[in-house]
Amino acid sequence: MGSVRVRAHAASRDVRPHVADPVQTEYRPSERIDLDRTIAAQRHGRNDPTFIAIGSLRTGGIVWRVSRTPVGVATLALRCTADGTVRAAAWGAGAEWALDQLPSLCGARDDPDGFDATRHPSVAEWHRRHPDLRIGRTDLVFDALVSAIMEQKVTGLQAFSAWRSIVTWYGERAPGPTPQPMFAPPDVEGWRHVPSWAWHRAGLEPPQSRTIVEAARRGPSIERAATAAPDGEARDRVLISLRGVGVWTSAETRIRAFGDPDAVSIGDYHLAHQVGYALTGHRTDDDGMLELLEPFAGHRQRVIRLIYAGAALEPRRGPRLHPEDHRDR
Repeated sequence: MGSVRVRAHAASRDVRPHVADPVQTEYRPSERIDLDRTIAAQRHGRNDPTFIAIGSLRTGGIVWRVSRTPVGVATLALRCTADGTVRAAAWGAGAEWALDQLPSLCGARDDPDGFDATRHPSVAEWHRRHPDLRIGRTDLVFDALVSAIMEQKVTGLQAFSAWRSIVTWYGERAPGPTPQPMFAPPDVEGWRHVPSWAWHRAGLEPPQSRTIVEAARRGPSIERAATAAPDGEARDRVLISLRGVGVWTSAETRIRAFGDPDAVSIGDYHLAHQVGYALTGHRTDDDGMLELLEPFAGHRQRVIRLIYAGAALEPRRGPRLHPEDHRDR
């Protein structure tokens, strides 16, 4: 694993005069990884203003990702070479931070040691087919927490629409030659001061908007405490100390921000059904899911990722759940 940091030559930059030279690096993983799956886990729907994927990284595509780092906004553009090297360019005040964090985003800190896939024959087969599956992390606690709060008790379509609306309205325009306008999420104070009518217009329900505003009031202290916590259980205690944050939201936050390989989103509308169907051929509930995953303690999220990567998912048994719209017409 290694990296080479350089400034782009003037000839290779975007010709538009307002686009500054990027900072560039190459990250060489010690072993091949499925970068598409690893990074796509951080995407919030097809029209996420912070994430654009143009084709597959396996076949010469490019991923654009915008984040608000601790030192400012950064736009990150990623490509892969045939030998698995990740080439990255970054723009903005947070460019150096984003490139330093790149290996973690790509799963470098995900340690599969101790994972025994042979405890279930299907898991062993999925692992054989997807040995390059890794769990990445952003190290951006508050953004992960906000997106998870938005997804509480609503459909994915509702949550993604609300994220897109608020980030576009109150975020910051991304630096760099992005293929279309992209935006970084608001900072902590920005989330705190989103007006009530904007939450309503975005289609987010009052319990979620109140929880986000409450989290923003304690944002810096929550970020520090969660980052300093020694393990997933300690981080869970920090996060659920926030009013309106429960075990599901905590697990989703830990997965995205810290790449927690053992986190399980208890209370998810679909997850227990999918785990039960994949491992037994039948639906189960949360208790049944935890029992099925117990042999993989320490790597339960890894098994869930393998299920979604390799298993036949449960067929839909009824019409898709339609989101409720409480906005005035």
